[in-house]
Amino acid sequence: MKRFLHTVFGAVWEYIKSVDKLLLLFCFTASGFSLLMLYSIIYNGFLSSNRLFIIQSIAIMLGITAAIVVSLFDYHTLAKLWKLYVPIAIFLVLLTFTPLGIGRDGADDKAWLPLGPTTFQPSELLKLAFIFTFAMHLEKVRDNLNKPLNVLLLCVHGMIPTGLIALQGDFGSALVFLFIFIVMIFTAGLSWKYILAGTGVIAASVPLVWNFVLSGDLKYLQERIIIAFHPELDPQGIGYHQVQGRIALGSGELFGKGLFSDNLIFPPEGYNDFIFSYIGQTLGFIGCIGVALLLALICVKILLVSRMSKDPLGCYLCAGIFAIFIFQTTVNIGMVLCLLPVIGITLPFISSGGTSVAVSYLAIGIVLSVYRQNKKKYMFEQSGW
Repeated sequence: MKRFLHTVFGAVWEYIKSVDKLLLLFCFTASGFSLLMLYSIIYNGFLSSNRLFIIQSIAIMLGITAAIVVSLFDYHTLAKLWKLYVPIAIFLVLLTFTPLGIGRDGADDKAWLPLGPTTFQPSELLKLAFIFTFAMHLEKVRDNLNKPLNVLLLCVHGMIPTGLIALQGDFGSALVFLFIFIVMIFTAGLSWKYILAGTGVIAASVPLVWNFVLSGDLKYLQERIIIAFHPELDPQGIGYHQVQGRIALGSGELFGKGLFSDNLIFPPEGYNDFIFSYIGQTLGFIGCIGVALLLALICVKILLVSRMSKDPLGCYLCAGIFAIFIFQTTVNIGMVLCLLPVIGITLPFISSGGTSVAVSYLAIGIVLSVYRQNKKKYMFEQSGW
């Protein structure tokens, strides 16, 4: 028994020495802060039960466990298993097009599946599946990346999941996929000729999309973009969330009213998409800066792991995961500040949402795998292996 315990504690200690402890500390801090904000929301009577707090706590524990398990595997092995998890992820997304698909209150899409007392968003898993397959594709063609045929095939690869999620009606998540694609292909060394050409095409197509694509059934998207910059034009309709969120955010001034004040207002979706407004109200400008800095540190750590990778696959994987976190952080805060339209993007690790939190930790597990494997290589090189 003594020998067994010695072996177990030895393995745990070896794992602790090999893992990126600072990245985990940042993530744990963000999750702890999320639970604190949810507790404040419940304590102040803005939620009728503690169900969301319990779901968030369970999701964090499951996510941390999944991150540790994933980090124990070599990311090359995980990539080779794509034939196992990619079909599952696509199948789950396709299920949302059936009567099983459900929508959230106030959402325009049916992007969730029922899962007992909560719901599950399959597109979150598809993000990681796409990152793995696209990273493998980039690694395969990296020596001839800028050949027209390879660029075309990479674009088709990127547009498949993006288009699937757009058809689902979840345009916010579709933009996340598009940003992942852009960051990863840019990281792989896409020629500036293609980048400039793509920028020109996008600029030329904006008027056409605005006048012809965003019409009919999609007219509401055009209105949402206009209202994003001037929410007071429709304060009781499309602009309601942003008007109320801005009022809550600004009321906190420099240091906030306090987590347990008796004169708080609760912005719509204040536990989810607009939790940044609640943070501003309770902890003020200082609290908002602290949260933004914490999430920025997580993103920077992921970039540093990407740079330390000894092979392209690890670099591309981390670049894709970085894209998720930086995009969601920027867009979520931009929505609250009335700089961007409301498109249902959560604040990573902070917003309430079981699927989002659990998959965020899965993504961190992949980064930790890249860190551990490349740290081993570095140690072997230093010791002369």
